[in-house]
Amino acid sequence: MNKGKEEAGSTYKKRKIEDHHDHSQNKNASNQKKHYSQTIFRNWCKRCGICSAFCPKKVISCDDDKRPVFEHPEDCIGCRFCELHCPDFAITIKEYDPSQKEEL
Repeated sequence: MNKGKEEAGSTYKKRKIEDHHDHSQNKNASNQKKHYSQTIFRNWCKRCGICSAFCPKKVISCDDDKRPVFEHPEDCIGCRFCELHCPDFAITIKEYDPSQKEEL
């Protein structure tokens, strides 16, 4: 009866090691910088400034006409605060893979 427990225990240990290995590979993939595209529908924007005021990375600023401008798009972390809080639905944030060819 102990032999069955030992075999089950070794299977568990082997599976746990494999799971740990898989997790470490996923962790390395998640450490890669994600990229986001930002789109502003200027005809919809009423220039309220919510997007630029609350952007945690200060990616968005306003031009002289108080229209939003993505000053540092490479710093976008994809939190989508601007998209979710825009009262005019004038901003869209999408994750993309720069290694993939853009579809037309």
